[in-house]
This record gives sequence, structure tokens and C-alpha cells, in this order.
Amino acid sequence: MSHQLSQLEKRDWELWVIVCLAGVLVGAGLLALIFPAAFLKQDNVHFEITVSRQLVVGLMVLLALLNTYLVTRRLELRRLREKLISSTIQNELVRLQSFTDPLTEIYNRRSLDDMASRFISHARRLSKPLTFMLIDVDRFKEVNTRFGHLTGDVVLAEIAALLKNSVRGSDAVVRYGGDEFLIILADTSRASASRVVERLKAYLGDWNKAGHLERFEVSLSIGFAEWAEGKTLDDLLDVADREMYVSKGEPPRALAPGSLISRTS
Repeated sequence: MSHQLSQLEKRDWELWVIVCLAGVLVGAGLLALIFPAAFLKQDNVHFEITVSRQLVVGLMVLLALLNTYLVTRRLELRRLREKLISSTIQNELVRLQSFTDPLTEIYNRRSLDDMASRFISHARRLSKPLTFMLIDVDRFKEVNTRFGHLTGDVVLAEIAALLKNSVRGSDAVVRYGGDEFLIILADTSRASASRVVERLKAYLGDWNKAGHLERFEVSLSIGFAEWAEGKTLDDLLDVADREMYVSKGEPPRALAPGSLISRTS
């Protein structure tokens, strides 16, 4: 887009050059008429100019045509600029939609490779920690079976909202699979990620207390992976995935490093 806008700006400059040249030519023409006709008489300067009607009319027509051309070109350039900006916005919206999960309105898995690459590049360049959290909604099939798929969709959307509220704007929340989510925590070590878990635990506890699902409390299992030089995205996801499934086998009321249970006493 920047290249195309620069081309439009170049056309604007071309119009101004045309205006300047036209002014110079008109001025030169007037001077050519005035100075040969000028002569000194005593202390006064007298000008005697004879201009044909056809020349005056021709000059007026020329100026009118030039003005019409300039106005038309300016309007055309404005339309082109507006069209370019509108097209760019539309393309960006399409790109964002292709990277957004329509149900939860968070990033989808398609966006993960590009996003993870940018987070890893940032961590490498600034020597900052970077942590991945893989999250699974426990017993989600039971939610669909007992309450229906529409309710299941609502639960996923609300869990996604809780996840977004638990992290900063500089972090990323991704719908990794059907009932799995991934959080990328910028500038955050695994130890520091525990604060996110505590916030999420509190939010989920409040959500369950509100009684959205009759006699059913949603719980989450979490696996962590902290990035280190040489580790790929696949390596990190594999570590987080294995830890997440190990956490599912722990006692249901335990809040181990890799497991979040929202039930309260």
C-alpha cells in the first residue's frame, strides 16, 4: 500500500509541476508582450500594448481547459486514494477474519505458526522469557452430551473470554483445537505464569458459582512449556501437551503446576 500511495503522491506533484509550468508560460507570454512595448519618456514609463481579441479569448480558453484538467485529475486521484485505502482495509479485515475463530473470536490455529514465530523472534532478540500454556476443557464431551452442542459452544466462547481476561494485551490466546486453547505469554517465565493460573482459577470459580451449568462445574487441565534457544514450536507444543495430559491423571481437587481445578470447598 505504501508504494501505491507514494505513486499517487507523485502524481499530485506532477499536477503541481504542470500548474507551475503553466504559470511560468503565461507570465513569460505577458512579459513578451509588455517589455517590447515599454519605452521611457522623460521620467515616466509608458506601455503601449495591442492584443488581438482572438489571443485573449484563446488565453482564457486555455486557462479554462487547464483548470478543468487539473480539477478532474485531482478528483480522480482522490477517488483512487479512497479506493486504495478502502481496498487495503477490506483486505486486512479478510486477513484478520481468516486468522480468527468465529465462535470464540480469538485467534485460530491457522494463525499459530506466524504468531509463534513473531513471539519467538521477540524473545530471542531481547533475551526475554516466553511461555506457552496449553489448556484443555475437562469432560467437555459430557457438557455436549448433557446440555447439548449449542450450550457447549456457549461454554467454549465464555472460556475463551475468561482466558483473554486473564492475560495482557501483549499475550495471545488461540483456539488450538475443539476444546483446547493455547496461550502465548510474552516476557513471562514458567514460574511467573502461575499468576495467570491464579487469575484464571478465580475467574473460573466465579463462573461456576454463577450456575451456568446445572450440577456441573467446568475445570481445566494445563500444560506448560518455556521456550529456550533451539526449541521449535512443535517441541514446545509436544512438551505442553504431554504435561497437560499427565495433569489430567492427578487427583481432581489438586492444583498441581499443570492442572487447574475450579471447584471450591
